[in-house]
Amino acid sequence: MATTIHPSAIVDEGAQLGDGCRVWHFVHISAGARIGERCSFGQNVYVGNDVLIGNNVKIQNNVSVYDAVTLEDDVFCGPSMVFTNVYNPRSAVTRKDEYRRTLVKQGATLGANSTIVCGTTVGRHAFVGAGAVINRDVPDFALMVGVPARQAGWMSRFGERLELPLASEQPVEAVCRHTGDRYLLSGRQLQLIES
Repeated sequence: MATTIHPSAIVDEGAQLGDGCRVWHFVHISAGARIGERCSFGQNVYVGNDVLIGNNVKIQNNVSVYDAVTLEDDVFCGPSMVFTNVYNPRSAVTRKDEYRRTLVKQGATLGANSTIVCGTTVGRHAFVGAGAVINRDVPDFALMVGVPARQAGWMSRFGERLELPLASEQPVEAVCRHTGDRYLLSGRQLQLIES
């Protein structure tokens, strides 16, 4: 499958894009970016040099993926969500040697206008609600909302809320009604046990 690049987009020489990517209007992909297959970059997206993007990642309009960000396979970045890479920026102070790495693990969703503060990890299949501000690590499958974000529940791989407490001293199971996937909550950790 061929990669499609809109004539208004700029893909710097040296950037690596896998097969089947779609690069839309006014996108800029920097030379050092490494991008997997079947990714979509909406209007006005910027991708920095020190960026690694997996397969089937969807980045909606007006998102800048700055240096020191890694997005694993199947990540969704909603419109106008924000990444940072310097924790305490000042215009008059150069801090390029202080970038904090950000990792967004497989299948996570970052809602529209959410902010991911640098140095955090967003767990597998986590769901960050629209407008939420992530300033600490997010567990796998966690539903995060608010400013600053707090955990409000658990989400399945399919993207449906699971009927589970936030924590349980005794193991508790839940089933995704759409897929039949089974999940086990133990303490404050949720894991997929059967699909």
